[in-house]
Amino acid sequence: DDMNSRVIKSNGYHWEGVEKKDYKTDTTNFKDISRYSLLGEGPEDHELNMQTRYFEVQAGGYSSLEYHRHPHSVIIIRGSGSVILNHTVTPISTFDVVYISPETVHQFHADNNEALGFICIVDRYRDKPVIPGQEIVDRLVGTGPARDKIRL
Repeated sequence: DDMNSRVIKSNGYHWEGVEKKDYKTDTTNFKDISRYSLLGEGPEDHELNMQTRYFEVQAGGYSSLEYHRHPHSVIIIRGSGSVILNHTVTPISTFDVVYISPETVHQFHADNNEALGFICIVDRYRDKPVIPGQEIVDRLVGTGPARDKIRL
């Protein structure tokens, strides 16, 4: 039954019928980022085992520093910036693909004087992200460039 099959038309980096949402409201360790839930959160998408979201970080902004048990698949579709994965900082730009394995401390930065937009695909049913405490940061990030770049 393909009753739920459909095309969601885009207009730039916005999609018909998809509202721009605030990123998160329970923490404050992020800046200038919005979220669009494209697929997998509504009842009409109940067949999907994953969620597809688009995040857009304004120039100078960043996502939460977090870690969790579920993996992510991320595809950069707008602009450039950098990503922290544990102790490394890597420049990223349009069409780069990022794999974030379980229990990896990560944070996206739009630190290249332009917006950074990415599609993020995650399991529909997953553990909640955790803001790492000092012990986790010390163990996984350590010292060096990534530590200096972290924003909590």
